[in-house]
Amino acid sequence: MPIQQDDALSRAVSECPGDITIERASGAIGVEIQGIDLSRPLHAAHLELIRTALFEHCVVFFRDQTLTLEQHKEFTALFGSLYLHPNFVASGGDPHVIEVVRMPGDKKVVGEDWHSDTAFAAQPPMGSVLYAVDIPPYGGDTAFSSQYAAYDALSDGMKRLLEGLRAVHSDCLTAGPRVGLNADRSTKVRDDSGWQETRSLHPVVRTHPVTRRKALYVNRMTTIALEDMAEAESKPLLDFLYAHAARPEFTCRFRWRAGSVAFWDNRCCQHLAINDTWNFPRRMRRFQIAGETPV
Repeated sequence: MPIQQDDALSRAVSECPGDITIERASGAIGVEIQGIDLSRPLHAAHLELIRTALFEHCVVFFRDQTLTLEQHKEFTALFGSLYLHPNFVASGGDPHVIEVVRMPGDKKVVGEDWHSDTAFAAQPPMGSVLYAVDIPPYGGDTAFSSQYAAYDALSDGMKRLLEGLRAVHSDCLTAGPRVGLNADRSTKVRDDSGWQETRSLHPVVRTHPVTRRKALYVNRMTTIALEDMAEAESKPLLDFLYAHAARPEFTCRFRWRAGSVAFWDNRCCQHLAINDTWNFPRRMRRFQIAGETPV
């Protein structure tokens, strides 16, 4: 779906050198930008276009890129300081890079439920840049869901109920010796005896620091309870919000090709890795960008 002529992105495109085209991925979330080579130094107008697309549409896609690890890192660093993940086991010699790999025989993949990245941290990453290295002939798509749209669709009564609520986020479901994830997948997390749980309190509804729009900020992979409530007391409301956050009309689904890039704003969207590649390897490379305390 082409971007409408009065859209802010159309104005940003008009400032860019080169032949730039943009298409929406769905009605609620995501745009694909064509005509920018991310391996080369970017014009200031290109950076402004990418920022505008990211903040307004939550996730930006690029195709047909050829990025070395260093070029991938340099592009990511244009948008902020690199984030060092506390739980993934580093590979490739750079502590900031996460190799997201699924091999034949793996029973699980990284991020196979709806989530915002690393939300258990006191200052979760602002965003992630994921690059496709080796892609199967089918399967392995990633779905994204706009948490702007999810919040906007709530009733006024539910919005009043959620105002001021905070949720407990933890990495107890995604790392540590008790979860047993490393036995079932190729991408490893810390499971040593020295690992300690990280917990943080974040607002159930957060305000984006740039757009000032409100977005839901709870997810199945890290949210374990509402503040000052038992897990059993929290569960009915959280289960409703989890299901609501992933309603199909808030989502898009991205089919990867080798050289594809997805850059998402972790503050206003959730995503889900679909585990259906079965007999094929899938290799991705990810850098994250440091963020701020949710408010």
